[in-house]
Amino acid sequence: MTPCGNGAMTRFTPIAPAPQNRADQTCPTDILFKGEITPSILCCPLCKSAPAPKTYHQDKRRPYLQCAKCSLVFVPPAYHLSKKQEKAEYDLHRNNPDDTGYRTFLDRLFSPLRQRLPTASRGLDFGCGPGPALSMMFEEAGFPMAVYDPFYAQNPNALAGRYDFITATEVVEHLYNPARDLQLLWGLLRCGGYLGIMTKRVLTKESFSRWHYTHDPTHVCFFSLATFQWLADHLNADLEIICKDVILLHKRG
Repeated sequence: MTPCGNGAMTRFTPIAPAPQNRADQTCPTDILFKGEITPSILCCPLCKSAPAPKTYHQDKRRPYLQCAKCSLVFVPPAYHLSKKQEKAEYDLHRNNPDDTGYRTFLDRLFSPLRQRLPTASRGLDFGCGPGPALSMMFEEAGFPMAVYDPFYAQNPNALAGRYDFITATEVVEHLYNPARDLQLLWGLLRCGGYLGIMTKRVLTKESFSRWHYTHDPTHVCFFSLATFQWLADHLNADLEIICKDVILLHKRG
């Protein structure tokens, strides 16, 4: 991790949707053919641990593996959707920024994060989707926000700024390369800032087997409390568990 300081700002390459069936080049891996799962050739997309992940669950559509190091549950790359298929799924979502029900849903992250922000803090809504409701809520509260989404708001300048807070609501479960993407966001965050994440958490194998969250084919990474604890340690961050699907990571400095 790059320590906080007054050095020059690092510039990042804008994230594009991950290509289908291509593994991270830093991992020892091979092509996976559907129906022939060999976890020993995979590494974890979050911690990049090479030890063989264990099979956590298998349903009619795909297998789910669990990393022995960070506890992330993930879907093997061979079962990821293509960019076109992924976009088609997202186009079905109806997240209207003016919908009071949707705003109430987002308030679980919005209110606790807003309470921790100094006046004039500036943020980034990462993975904002076609209807950036959360950024509108912060703007209305006096906190300007940039937005970025690899499908709906490909704004390279948004990934070249520095921010006092960054939000990722219902985003991390979609990331094909969470190590890269979360490292990028952490690098954009100023010391003393907050990364707010909203995602449903893995609880037990039994509940996972009947979990609605796995029904969405774009959901490929599933975080547990242990995973977030690993992430906080890895980032040298303070972890706050706000509620069952909201966490805050505070960047020390």
